[in-house]
Order: sequence, then C-alpha cells, then structure tokens
Amino acid sequence: MQRYKDSVIESVNFIKNRINPEPYQIAFLTGTGLGESTASMDIDTKFRYQDIPNFPVSTVESHKGELIFGTMCNKKIVVMQGRFHLYEGYSPLQVTFPIRVMQELGVKYLIISNASGGLNLGFATGDVMVIRDHINLTANNPLVGANVDSWGVRFPDMSEVYDKNLANIAIAAAKKAGVAVHYGIYAGLCGPSLETPAEMRFLKTIGADAVGFSTVMEAIVGVHAGMKIVGIATITNINNPDVPHKATVEDIIKAANYASKDIYSILAGILESIS
Repeated sequence: MQRYKDSVIESVNFIKNRINPEPYQIAFLTGTGLGESTASMDIDTKFRYQDIPNFPVSTVESHKGELIFGTMCNKKIVVMQGRFHLYEGYSPLQVTFPIRVMQELGVKYLIISNASGGLNLGFATGDVMVIRDHINLTANNPLVGANVDSWGVRFPDMSEVYDKNLANIAIAAAKKAGVAVHYGIYAGLCGPSLETPAEMRFLKTIGADAVGFSTVMEAIVGVHAGMKIVGIATITNINNPDVPHKATVEDIIKAANYASKDIYSILAGILESIS
C-alpha cells in the first residue's frame, strides 16, 4: 500500500506543479456519454490521462480521458472526463486512484454522474435519478488491504454515503430546469455483460431503482476520504424483465449525450449552493 500511496503523491506533485495554486475543492466525474455536460467550463489547465504519471487510461467509448481544472459558476472545479471500470480489467485501487489524487489535492465535494439502466418502471428514458443510497454487488471493495490512516479510518461508516442536503439541492435544480427527477437506490455491478431478466427481477426485489457498472467504488473511497458526495444517474434505458428489450452501447451513449444539458443544469445548481 505504501507503493500505491507513493504513486498517488507522484501524480499529485506532477499536477500541482502545472496548475494554479488556488484550491480546487469540488470534483465532478462525468459518466458514459456525459462529457459535454461541462462544455461551458472556463478551462485553466487540461491533462490527458496518459500524460499524468501512474494515472490509468480510459478504454471505453465516449470517455475522453482528460483531467480538467477550471471554473464553473464562479467555483474552482476539477473534472474527470472519463472514468475507469472494473470490467476494463482495472482493480478497485486503480478505479479509485483519481479519487485519492483529488483527496491529496484538497477536494471536499465529489459529484458523481453515470449512465444507468432504469429498473423502476415509473422511470422513463432521459429521466434523472439522484442517488439516495447504493447496493454494492461488484464483489469488490477498494478499501481491502492495509489501511492508510492519513486517508481515513479502517472501518468507515456507510450509513449516509450520499449527502442529503446536496441531494435535495440537486433535485430542486432538476425541477427548476424542468427535468424529470427521481430519488432512488443504485445497484452497482461489475459488468460488462448487461443484466438478464432474472437478474433484473432480483435487483428490483432487493430495492434497486437503477443499475450500472460504476460509481460504487468511487463513492466508497470518497466516504473514506471524508468527502461530501452527490450521485446523479441518467436513465438511458428501461429494464423491464417481463418485456425485455435489447440494449446497445450506441443507444445508451446517444441517450446520455442527449441528457448532458440536463446534467449541466443540475451541476450548476449544486455548484451555486456550495460556499
């Protein structure tokens, strides 16, 4: 674990030497097809992932693979355009490497977006779900192994992963923008195969409203790091086990791209609320 921490510090020092000394206390992770939700950002500095020492590299379509520092809504913010997934072959430590980098950079607020399949039949494609809680079904946890005490406690409490105040602000911002918004439970799977009808029924039975292949690992580390977290899921398709419909990555990306403007409206509302 010491080698891992040393790798994080090397990345942090590389970045610090190339960005403004002003604190960037807010981070935003864009999900599949949602990179354009930060199109209005005033950019200070931009890095390709492959240019940052030790940083993983995105291999998924629609994930640009850029770490951007700049200003949105008069707030200094760091944006990850593209994330990493367990199904790409990355370990939980690699998936959450950027969160540790952000922690060392002083990030206090973590805004996570994703593209999700809807399980709640009251949802529709294009709706947004603010995450109330999650169910980790990946069979992985990024905190397994030696604990780095300077990063967080050995057994972090997970009774309120997603900050209720930020969630309420996100919901209010969505309603103000005329976006259909829900408040629900996200199930995180490993992927990359999509869910069978039997799996859809199981997920609905245990209380999940939406399902995807990301978010959970980053949220766990965010909690360990003491960050305030808000999760925003774009519903890109509806999973009805009784009327199964084949989903394609192309359709999911298309739906997410269309929703980018809605995500921006919610993001702007959150940023404006942070003092």
